[in-house]
Amino acid sequence: MSNTRKTTGKTSATDRMRAARAQAERSDRIRRRVVVGGASAAVLALVAGVAFAVSGSSGSTDAATNGPLVVPANASGTDGTVITYGKADAPHTLEVYEDFRCPFCEQLETTTGKAIQQLADAGTYKVEYHLATFLDKNLGGKGSRTALAAAGAALNEGVDKFKQFHDVLYANQPDERTDDFGDVNHILDLAGQVPGLKTDGFVKAVQDGTYAPWAARVNEEFNKSDVTGTPTVKLDGKKLDVLTGGKAVSPEQFTAMVKQVTG
Repeated sequence: MSNTRKTTGKTSATDRMRAARAQAERSDRIRRRVVVGGASAAVLALVAGVAFAVSGSSGSTDAATNGPLVVPANASGTDGTVITYGKADAPHTLEVYEDFRCPFCEQLETTTGKAIQQLADAGTYKVEYHLATFLDKNLGGKGSRTALAAAGAALNEGVDKFKQFHDVLYANQPDERTDDFGDVNHILDLAGQVPGLKTDGFVKAVQDGTYAPWAARVNEEFNKSDVTGTPTVKLDGKKLDVLTGGKAVSPEQFTAMVKQVTG
């Protein structure tokens, strides 16, 4: 996949996101040195730019999230809040933390995503997706959580269906200042690009917001992690520097990083 949709407006917005990320990283380094316990969240709240999550932010106010919790089939991890792709007995685990509206995540997925999947398919590691909706709060709208709820409906159809839908969403990510992913009809149109995904059950689940409470629960679990920004990628707990100068590393660079950890 290639990212050719960038416009001057989006580039400018991405530059602002990049500056916010750099600021938050500097502040996070300070926090680790001088902040203890509960005060850390307050410090992050003061410095977290639009590209960063703050512990405790839900990014979700829709009444639909207060409905009954329905966990999609094929979910894994704590309370079904993790999505695992790859062979269960893979010797290594790659953790990927993302928000569907995050432009840096789009850069990673459209630049390096195929290499990430190929190594999983080869059995090098399994991928654990930890997804968030914090950008809805930072940017306004409901695109992150609507997309995540739809991804839950795709997961219910199968892990492969989720992965294909995940890739379609990033390949068609709108400008982060817009809320196109908040439009259920647009989400369903994109789902049509995944062969066999738009079953009656999938369409109904997306339209009814069946997995909206689950999406909120997934975001809550993300907030409990030590991750402050997306994308964050860890291999066997070791953070990989998948962004260099605000740009995603090449597939070759990513593969080299993996080999350094796995031997």
